[in-house]
Amino acid sequence: QVQLVESGGGLVQAGGSLRLSCAASGRTASRHSMGWFRRAPGKEREFLGAIAWNGATHYADAVKGRFTISRDNHENMVYLQMNNLKPEDTAVYYCVIDLISAWNLVDASKFNSWGQGTQVTVSS
Repeated sequence: QVQLVESGGGLVQAGGSLRLSCAASGRTASRHSMGWFRRAPGKEREFLGAIAWNGATHYADAVKGRFTISRDNHENMVYLQMNNLKPEDTAVYYCVIDLISAWNLVDASKFNSWGQGTQVTVSS
């Protein structure tokens, strides 16, 4: 099993930045693809992007160019750097892991283990 704990959420003004962190423990998370989702109030969960074990990344169009996913395999950490935040980015952000694949970047359904989430609120 793996445990994922997100941190770094908070309140930020539009145009600002935040960096979310995700600490993975319990298994060798560095051998697996990891990613980020978010769920805004009243909306379906949204896949934001993923990072393979070797650092390759893929992003959803909604966040491409503003959000960057990175990882530190030695520390079993994954990060989501969010720049130029907009009010519509307000959501609970979740760190996820694909417990099967080291390479999955696009199949959102395969990310089968989730953290508890961290709230991000962007004020206008």
